[in-house]
Amino acid sequence: MLLSISEENYLKTILKIGMKSGYPVSTNSIAHSIQNKAASVSDMLKKLAEKDLIQYQLYKGASLTSKGEDIALMQLRKHRLWECFLVNKLAFSWNEIHEIAEELEHINSPKLIDKLDEFLGYPKTDPHGDPIPDKMGKIQMNSFVPLVEIKPNQMVKILGVLDSSDAFLVHLNKLNLQLGNIITVVEVDNYDNTFLLEIEGKSMSISSKVAQNLLVEVG
Repeated sequence: MLLSISEENYLKTILKIGMKSGYPVSTNSIAHSIQNKAASVSDMLKKLAEKDLIQYQLYKGASLTSKGEDIALMQLRKHRLWECFLVNKLAFSWNEIHEIAEELEHINSPKLIDKLDEFLGYPKTDPHGDPIPDKMGKIQMNSFVPLVEIKPNQMVKILGVLDSSDAFLVHLNKLNLQLGNIITVVEVDNYDNTFLLEIEGKSMSISSKVAQNLLVEVG
């Protein structure tokens, strides 16, 4: 089925929101994600429903059909593999890659993507720690938890981010925090919930907002 770039983006957006928050996905949440008017979103959802790519009910939201989910998973696979390529092979920073991958993901060549996957060594996660669907569309969701849930004196490893916006990733760059860092929560301030961390023998403080958006694995 030949779809427009916009239709592919809508399906991927519904998938990403649905994986985080469950289905059906509301019109407003889609509108917020793609920064479009709710009325325009409703019009697109009706078109996708007519093509049997989603199930859509006014005021209730949208869920992907099996056909729509397959397409969305492949878009997600392409996007995240291209992000890996940009960071691992072309030395882009993780905050520079989203818009470029948004363009590259619409290249319609399954053979190219399979070759790209092989070239990269079959990565399981993208540079932001998000899981990459395999060629069959299977995706292994991670079980990471936000740093804000970690108690003092626990050692954890940073393995993902909830917020992959340019502003947040640039902020992490300034803090010199990246995936793979081993950190220990030393103390959480009772007044403003500032987190005092120890990383590689050095102390640093981060806000509770940063801690909410860092995903970690204990142990």
